[in-house]
Amino acid sequence: MIVRRDEIMNYEEWLKSVPVAITADWLWKVEAYRLSLFIAELGWHDVSKLMKDNRTLGLADQLYRALGSIGANISEGYSRGSGRDRARFYEYALGSGRESRGWYYNGRRVLGDTVAEHRMCLLTQIIRLLLTMIPDQRGTAFREDSPAYRATHESADQQPLDREDLSLLLQNPPLS
Repeated sequence: MIVRRDEIMNYEEWLKSVPVAITADWLWKVEAYRLSLFIAELGWHDVSKLMKDNRTLGLADQLYRALGSIGANISEGYSRGSGRDRARFYEYALGSGRESRGWYYNGRRVLGDTVAEHRMCLLTQIIRLLLTMIPDQRGTAFREDSPAYRATHESADQQPLDREDLSLLLQNPPLS
């Protein structure tokens, strides 16, 4: 799919572009997986912009690897036979999600605050989902308290995203 600079790629449009080879798999039902593929798609454009600035070349490489690692680890974990094995890979995805969020924060001066904030909110949503999936697979409590992570529109003092807010977030992703 080619996206021009003057077009905004939203989640619904992106969903239509995903090949049946991916959407027909049972893994596609996992929301965190779908969102991880979407953020990786958005990240392609962001990384391209970061690579144009010599100061953020290394950051671009790290960000792209971390973004790709989220979906890769979710799919690897989903394919494991035991809950304990699945949880281990979901924890790797969690680490990559947090890493990606940090790289977006560090790249905000090149990407712009609006793009960085959007991506960090989307990553926080993925992190929140993973924090629910991990203890579910382990059958025990996770080592962190229940979701202290809240995706918000603008700042930490706003309310957490609900389904409607998430839908708005996905429908209006700014391009870098």
